[in-house]
Formats: sequence, structure tokens, C-alpha cells
Amino acid sequence: MKRMYAVIVGVWFLLSACAAPPQNTVYQASTIDALLAGVYDGDTSCRSLLQQGDFGIGTFDGLDGEMVVLDGQIFQVRADGQVYRPSHDTKTPFATVCHFNPEVTLPVAAGTDFEAIEDMLNEAAPNQNLFYAIKIKGHFRSMKTRSVPSQQKPYPPLREVTKNQPEFTMDDISGTIIGFRCPAYVKGINVPGYHLHFISSDRSKGGHILSFEIAHGQCELDALNQYALTLPVNSPEFAGTDLTRDRSQELQDVERR
Repeated sequence: MKRMYAVIVGVWFLLSACAAPPQNTVYQASTIDALLAGVYDGDTSCRSLLQQGDFGIGTFDGLDGEMVVLDGQIFQVRADGQVYRPSHDTKTPFATVCHFNPEVTLPVAAGTDFEAIEDMLNEAAPNQNLFYAIKIKGHFRSMKTRSVPSQQKPYPPLREVTKNQPEFTMDDISGTIIGFRCPAYVKGINVPGYHLHFISSDRSKGGHILSFEIAHGQCELDALNQYALTLPVNSPEFAGTDLTRDRSQELQDVERR
């Protein structure tokens, strides 16, 4: 009986280990080009997303706001500028997460802005062919973000949505920047370069970052050398979308900062 119990426990442990994503892995739901084209119906639940990572960014079903995943919790910054806690059954049409385990910690000097952060991180992490998860916790002299309003079918392309996106300016605020630097070769799949979101320390404000200036802070970096991509299986919209087009200019217009 004891031997049988040991076998059952051993099998359970092996299955649990197989179900967990490997370390240093970027997990992604769908592609950025599909999102740019207007594929906004969620396919992956927040519950499933949290099984793949405790840190990351994305959006929600119907393009209902910006996603922040921090310390294993999912936050939703809607178009009213407020932060909500979505149900774990809520789905996402696009998200990128990882299990955050930083190897590098850097102080961030006063006056550092978005461009200076890029320069600093490019020097600290010169390998442009790896993914990097980025976490910057601190106090900000200014922070400008945006969110996207929920959409109804027929969905317009993302570039059309962001022409009238609500933007939020926050001064003298503490919080955390969450995001990734992706390699250039993921063009069309994810956002090459830097893609950063923000959430305030009191979890009341946030969004997709357009600009910022730091008063003081600390940056943590996690190098990621494995990549997992899940695509919508039962989505006729995804199946019918032309993903051969070069949408680089659309992405630049959407990211505009």
C-alpha cells in the first residue's frame, strides 16, 4: 500500500512539473499583427494566463483596456482611467507573460525618461537577440499613459481605435513599470523593442506608457531565452485575417510616443 502511494505521488509530481512552463520562458497569446488587424475576441482565459506567468502585459476581450500582470495578479486599466480586477474567466486576445526572476538590478537616476531608460537597458543588456522582462519600481515626476475603449463588432483596426484613445497624465506618483524588450526578429508576432505598461502603487491608475520622467527608482531585468506562442484555434476571425501584410507602420502609429 505504501509503495502504491509513493508511485501515485511520484506520477502526480511528474505531471505537475510537465504542466508548468520552463524557467526563462516568454509565453504569448496570439500575435500583435492579429491585434492590429482587429482580432479582439479573447481566446485565452486569465486563469490560463496566470498558469504561464506572474508578470506581464496585454489587453482584454473586445479590447477592453490595458492589462498589467504583477506579482501573480491581473489588473485591468479601462478607458475611464480606473483600475479593475477582472474575473479569472475573462479572456485575452493578446498577452505576454513570464515567471519573473530577475538576474540584474540597477539604480535609476533622477530625470531618467523613456529614451534614457532604453539607452541604459541596452547597455546593461547588450544581447539584442534575447527577450528581457523589465520591472522598474519607483517614484515618477510625470507619467503619461493611455488605454483603449472596449469595441463592438464589426471591429475596426487598432490604428483607428487609438486615434481617439483616452490619455492620462499623472504627476508625482509612485508605481511600477512592467514590460518587455523583444528582439527585432519577432516583427509581426510581438512588439520589437520596448513595450511598457504602468500601474500606480495604490493600484488606482495605470495604462500603456507613452512617456515618463523618474524621480528615483530601481530597475530589475530578467533575461528570457525560451519562447512559447499559443494561437487561437477556433476563431474564424483569426483564420480569415491576412497576416502576410507588413503592419510595421500601423504598429508605429499605435505605439506612438
